[in-house]
Amino acid sequence: MLRVLHLLKTAVGASWALRQTTELVKLGIEVHLALPEGPMVKRYKDAGVLVHIFDPSIALTHPWQNIAKVKQLRKIVEKVKPDIIHSHFVATTLLMRLALRGYAIPRIFHVPGPLHLEHWTFRRAELASANGDDYWLASCLWTRDAYKSYGIDSHRVGLAYYGVNEDDFSFTSAKDDSLVSQLGLAQDTFIVGMVAYFYGPKSYLGQKRGLKGHEDLIDAIAIVRERHRNVKCIFVGGPWAGADKYFTQVQRYAQLQAPDGCVFLGLRNDVPKLYPQFDLAVHPSHSENVGGAVESMYAGVTTLTSNVGGFPDLVEDGVTGYMAPAKAPALLAEKIIQAIEHPQERKKLIANANIRVANIMNVQHNAQQITDFYQHVLKQRASVVVSPQRRNRNA
Repeated sequence: MLRVLHLLKTAVGASWALRQTTELVKLGIEVHLALPEGPMVKRYKDAGVLVHIFDPSIALTHPWQNIAKVKQLRKIVEKVKPDIIHSHFVATTLLMRLALRGYAIPRIFHVPGPLHLEHWTFRRAELASANGDDYWLASCLWTRDAYKSYGIDSHRVGLAYYGVNEDDFSFTSAKDDSLVSQLGLAQDTFIVGMVAYFYGPKSYLGQKRGLKGHEDLIDAIAIVRERHRNVKCIFVGGPWAGADKYFTQVQRYAQLQAPDGCVFLGLRNDVPKLYPQFDLAVHPSHSENVGGAVESMYAGVTTLTSNVGGFPDLVEDGVTGYMAPAKAPALLAEKIIQAIEHPQERKKLIANANIRVANIMNVQHNAQQITDFYQHVLKQRASVVVSPQRRNRNA
């Protein structure tokens, strides 16, 4: 039986990792998982995953802590004796490579999003830490092609999306408790919805606005309402860790830019009931994998995204949804207006989107892609003897 150790830095959220490991267990893989204590731990155990409580992410702000982290990760690896180690974040990948240099175990970095690749310092740090034991699984075409363009041999880079089950999205309309009635909206209100956490700008990444593009959508709504006063933008989601001040700033910005045009619902546990009430779902991220586009497309809601990361894998402008350049509120507004003024077109896009997302994001298919890549890696290593002198990232 193939034995794989997964490394995850969180036990809060990241349901995509639960779906993936659950399907890998079903395929007969002995899945081990190192992650911190948290509410998701029990769900992993219930799925048949063998859990090791440990935070496997590198400590950048307190580097001395990495001495103990390295020892602990080595201890887990020596106990589990995995055939492959599968990491899911940059922070876990850096610790994995630091701790296990010299261990002849293939290591896979399953890249959850392209953000670190878009910044020279972080990209170079990640690439420089790799050697001949390292492989990459991209979770969108942009990321796969980026690694190849940086000189990583194609046989070291695979593609496997973080898939979903259609059953994960039990979308239902709330006829008796609708947003229209809750918020006292007119029956002809065109509802634009955005579901995303609020991530404050990171100055060390050169960000002046939040990563998810909330301010861009607010600017776009202000433009749209000059032509269509019946538009209301509903923001669902709260501040990510430490972003409370930013969350408040965005709400104030909305009141200044689009008075009475935006509503902030905060964190909600009834998102499956909210999505079907949107006339248009917007995902204006500055950097993203496939993000919430999967959810809105599965929900049967017309979807508008920015043109970054993995969004183009799902959204083809005018075919499966609408697309606008990132950080371009005026162009985003044009697409919103197009959606408002062409209701029949929206119906066509929804039908096409349902087919596209079901084909690409099927978690069973994605788990098989991962399993095939495991076999590819092991077969390659069995057929090629790599000397220590040749162990570099392009070996």
